[in-house]
Amino acid sequence: MDKIVSRLLIYSDMEQDTILMQLADIVRRMNDGTQTKEELVGRVFVQIKHLLQVAPDYGFDKNLWHNYLTFLLITSENPFSITSEKVGASEGSVNYFAKGDFRAFMDLFRYDFSRLEEYLGIDCFTRISNYKAIGKKELMYNKNVSEKVRALSEQLEKAADENEFFDYVTGFYKAYGVGMFGLNKAFRIREKRDGEVEFIAINNMDAVMLDDLIGYEIQKKKLIDNTTAFVEGRKANNVLLFGDSGTGKSTSVKAIVNEFYDRGLRMIEIYKHQFKDLSAVIAQIKNRNYRFIIYMDDLSFEEFEVEYKFLKAVIEGGVETRPDNILIYATSNRRHLIKENWSDRDDMEHDNGMHRSDTMEEKLSLVNRFGVTINYSKPTQKEYFHIVISLARRAGVTMSDDELKLEANRWELSHGGISGRTAQQFVNYLLGMQK
Repeated sequence: MDKIVSRLLIYSDMEQDTILMQLADIVRRMNDGTQTKEELVGRVFVQIKHLLQVAPDYGFDKNLWHNYLTFLLITSENPFSITSEKVGASEGSVNYFAKGDFRAFMDLFRYDFSRLEEYLGIDCFTRISNYKAIGKKELMYNKNVSEKVRALSEQLEKAADENEFFDYVTGFYKAYGVGMFGLNKAFRIREKRDGEVEFIAINNMDAVMLDDLIGYEIQKKKLIDNTTAFVEGRKANNVLLFGDSGTGKSTSVKAIVNEFYDRGLRMIEIYKHQFKDLSAVIAQIKNRNYRFIIYMDDLSFEEFEVEYKFLKAVIEGGVETRPDNILIYATSNRRHLIKENWSDRDDMEHDNGMHRSDTMEEKLSLVNRFGVTINYSKPTQKEYFHIVISLARRAGVTMSDDELKLEANRWELSHGGISGRTAQQFVNYLLGMQK
């Protein structure tokens, strides 16, 4: 195996602690006799344990070794894979080297572990070649990635030669992309110790769709129209969804990502304290073959906060124009995003400090940087009852409409008032009471 791995060129940039590199070193040590059998068995079990830890996260099944190799291929971001993501398989000298790597991967797919097992007296590789995964709920693993990995793995198992292998892999890159952006819908960011930004996939995002949000048809249409223009490469605007709490603003954004995921839309959720990292985030995604929504939930600023300056700089472009593949979608309970006190108004009316007045105007002007503003207002009681009844019927609740209205009215009086969220919580309560 170590000789096979040494043939890799384009895909050779792997950390030494990866499962593949560690197994290659184990085989090397077995051949040159520089480690005892006990030491090698211990190292093998560590790697098998790592593989069994990765498998549930991505729903690997059947041949875990093949699933793992496939996962390496579709998450390896290199010049060849990223170019294939953008334009597909095109003619070029690099294809010669890529096919050389794919010949090596085919040998890894067909690698016979029996000699290693016999030498060490183990059978774990035989076990993982016919693995039966335990059934689990979708929120416990990344189903989207799992389906893609297993489907491509089965294709690569049957590839007749490196040319067919090449077609399968580059076809996948073109259809779905490469790396975490190709496989996942949504991400958060985390600042690493060296100051760089790391993307963390959100595996358990709600599978909500826009039809699941009862009412707000005008609001949803505005959001759909703007997002459609965006994913089709036409001019589109940053969007601010504002209004009362619990009316479906955040749900709408999540739903729009689910609706447009297969058209290349991705979402990156950023919190206010991370606004200083916005430029670093944009630098990493501006040249990718996806459309990114930078999502800011419950956006608002207190008088003393200055993070809004980072946001204004990104929206306005500064020296560098904001890339065409990035938009900002934000939700807020405040129409102007800024918490404005009566003392602020008094200061401006009496002109107590021109600088303070200018600062407030600068903050209040932030909302004007969003080309589309969508108001999600609290539903009327009639609309609230409609939402309750619609959700209850979808959930299979058999109470009559009149009973639902009566109980829903009692519920909202003691649970935060009328809203879509209150309606959903009420229906959840009814379902919990059913035996």
